[in-house]
Amino acid sequence: MKRIEYESREALMAGLASVIVDELRTEIASSGAASLAVPGGTTPGPIFDSLSETDLEWENVSVMLGDERWVPETSERSNTALLRRRLLQNKAAVAKLMPLYAPADRPEDRLAELAEGIEKVLPLTVCVVGMGTDMHTASIFPEADLLAEAFAPDAPVLLPMRAPGAPEPRITLSARILAGAKHRHVLITGEEKRAALDKAISLNDPMQAPICAVLSGATIHWAA
Repeated sequence: MKRIEYESREALMAGLASVIVDELRTEIASSGAASLAVPGGTTPGPIFDSLSETDLEWENVSVMLGDERWVPETSERSNTALLRRRLLQNKAAVAKLMPLYAPADRPEDRLAELAEGIEKVLPLTVCVVGMGTDMHTASIFPEADLLAEAFAPDAPVLLPMRAPGAPEPRITLSARILAGAKHRHVLITGEEKRAALDKAISLNDPMQAPICAVLSGATIHWAA
């Protein structure tokens, strides 16, 4: 695990965007295609903006979220809609979106077909994850209903996930897929999350601190 502390959030976003581009470009040059998993929420938005303006063979890049709320893109809570607005624009508009939602009442109803699409672009070239103050990552929450299944060595590509405080079901890449990426980056900002990360490292227990499952070999990117 490597830590990089930046002088500002702007420097973090620019620096991580540059690293992501370099890693994707190298993979495309060697194998002809690359895949990128990113977190939802507003924090990575400036990274998405930067990536969308970058010269890259985006037609050879598959993009996905690490997790998603089980809501349609018309919902204000849809991270897929955010991804379309900020990353899949400009030069990156030709990238291939690997969806984590399909119309159905429950994620279980469409899980197999969504996972089938993702399986074709594994292992992930680059995986960027965030972390909550409760030390969750993606939608792998400390009190989630399928927490143990998410950490199994033979875990499926995708899992439906329900957790206290989450108003709708989630769908998430399993820890096996997140940790299996060729390049892993953890994006956190603020003193509260740095303290939570330090606590997670001291616990060293994914069941209490799910972020632990992806820390080995990852680079932590932090700014106040």
